[in-house]
Amino acid sequence: MLGQHSRLPVAHPLDGEPLQAGRVRIAPPDEHMSVEDGRIRLGRGPKEHHARPAIDPLFRSAAIDLGPAVVGVVLTGMLDDGTPGLAAIKAHGGTAVVQAPADAEFASMPESALRYVEVDHTVPLGAMAPLLASLAAEPVAPAPAARREEHGVDHEQAVALGRGDAVEHLSAIAEPSMFACPECHGGLWKLFDERPERYRCHTGHAYTLRTLQRAMAETSDAASWNAVRALQERTLVLRRMEAVERDNGNIGVAARIAEVREQLERQVDVLRGLVEQAPAPVE
Repeated sequence: MLGQHSRLPVAHPLDGEPLQAGRVRIAPPDEHMSVEDGRIRLGRGPKEHHARPAIDPLFRSAAIDLGPAVVGVVLTGMLDDGTPGLAAIKAHGGTAVVQAPADAEFASMPESALRYVEVDHTVPLGAMAPLLASLAAEPVAPAPAARREEHGVDHEQAVALGRGDAVEHLSAIAEPSMFACPECHGGLWKLFDERPERYRCHTGHAYTLRTLQRAMAETSDAASWNAVRALQERTLVLRRMEAVERDNGNIGVAARIAEVREQLERQVDVLRGLVEQAPAPVE
């Protein structure tokens, strides 16, 4: 669809495809897109913000690989994806651009970026194209190499890519928290001095506090419906057992089974009501 409105060629990239001027590349469904050694990399690595593809792996990798040559743009969207990555771009000397929240269909992502990142430009969508063209024509400033380690971006990237000792990398930038990862159930580590507050597990999943809440809401909802299903299936088995015992003339046994089944059916009704009335995730 984007290709129908662009003069530049638009496509999903191939893994290992070199970065080339004048081409637009979109992350394929269910694959993170990143940059390494001047090439596009695709992979089904751990989700970040309960999403794949996510913006932060692309922004973070581009910041490490290309430094001041990167212009990161955060547009309309929900929650915080893009904010940590935009901070990484700024830490490596790049430029941060954010759509004006009043101009965005969903203001949450632009508002988060503006709240936590020292943004260079905030413009409505209509002014975005000429601004980006102007930025692309500017000379690239030298990289502020001393700032890279201060933000722990390299350690985060190593954890996300599964390179080296994950606990060693996490220990350099984070401390264990009381929370478990909604994706893999490993322990989450709270990153030091990060705004917004952020968490990572040793597998590589990553969250802000808001996206963690959203992910937990979704996984707890699924777990609750699984509990409803399990109880319903047990009542169906008990109903069949009851029928078999009645057919065999064991009326007393059938009555005891029916009593247990009726208790379970009442529990199913109560549990289903609680699940249906559970509050929606906080956005």
